[in-house]
Amino acid sequence: MAIQSPSLDMTTAAAPAPVARPATRSYWQQVGRRLRRDPVTLVCGGILLLIVLAALGAPWLGLADPYKTSMLRRLYPIGSPNFPLGTDELGRDMLSRLIYGGRLSLFMGVTPVICALLIGGALGITAGFMGGRVNMLIMRIMDVFYAFPSVLLAISLSGAMGAGAENTLLALTLVFIPPICRVSESVTTQVRGFDFVDAARASGAGTLTIVRVHVLGNVLGPILVYATSLISVAIILAAGLSFLGLGVKPPEPEWGLMLNTLRQAIYVNPLLAALPGVMIFITSICFNLMSDGLRAAMDVKA
Repeated sequence: MAIQSPSLDMTTAAAPAPVARPATRSYWQQVGRRLRRDPVTLVCGGILLLIVLAALGAPWLGLADPYKTSMLRRLYPIGSPNFPLGTDELGRDMLSRLIYGGRLSLFMGVTPVICALLIGGALGITAGFMGGRVNMLIMRIMDVFYAFPSVLLAISLSGAMGAGAENTLLALTLVFIPPICRVSESVTTQVRGFDFVDAARASGAGTLTIVRVHVLGNVLGPILVYATSLISVAIILAAGLSFLGLGVKPPEPEWGLMLNTLRQAIYVNPLLAALPGVMIFITSICFNLMSDGLRAAMDVKA
């Protein structure tokens, strides 16, 4: 009678069961997961999206003409028939002017930051990566702008160039180039000392290849987050310049200019006069909180 060898059964029984490994998430997947768990950032992003969609879709919302005046319906209170947010000092519909004003206010806030991001980011990355005399030359020029407070510098530039939307955009762009350049230079200087940059340089890669492949991917995130926080400052500065008569000219609907024209009505209808300020506050605080949420979500140590 043949005896079966137990070696096969023992080998089978001793084989360990395969262990399921959790799927690894990429960096941006982790950032998206953190953002989805941040209710403040989601709420602020939703409010900003609503404001942007309303401003862009203003011509298709069936609103009243924001430029049509009527001295017979001056300073209607909030909740008036056919005028849910009342009328301004010239009888123009406030709801229509607030929504149309959001187009110009957002444009005046986003455009200077984008232009400053392109110019200041390029200068800062160049200074941080090249170092030496190039760094010293660029950063000392930026220090000249840092000698003046941003508000005073914006007022001085706008006053020297004259009122107008174009001059305001140019003045704000010049104001935001130095801080973006400084942040870009600081981040690039840190990335330049990493091992993978030294390895790429030792392998014979050129300067442009190293910057494009190895540096930009590691510095664009912090720079973009910082630039997002400057949008709220740009909106406030643009509104302040318009309030002082150095920005957008009448009769264009712009929140800062509306505050200026309604300041005489604060004793008659204070709630109506505060509406443009409320829109500036809501938009700027949402940009600030969303920037903080993005910074926390992109922090790899969190």
